[in-house]
Amino acid sequence: MKKIKITLVKSPIDRPERQKKTLKALGLNKTNSVKEVEATPQILGMVRKLTHLLKVEEV
Repeated sequence: MKKIKITLVKSPIDRPERQKKTLKALGLNKTNSVKEVEATPQILGMVRKLTHLLKVEEV
């Protein structure tokens, strides 16, 4: 499968609890933290919900 690199570029402070839990599930906890994951439908769905906080690149 394809891999994507996800970077948290905006702070999750003042965001709904559901978005914070989704970030935790992705493994992103601090601003500018980077995670390289496989592009499964589940991961892409989580990323789609948080596009305003993340930067996504194909690897």
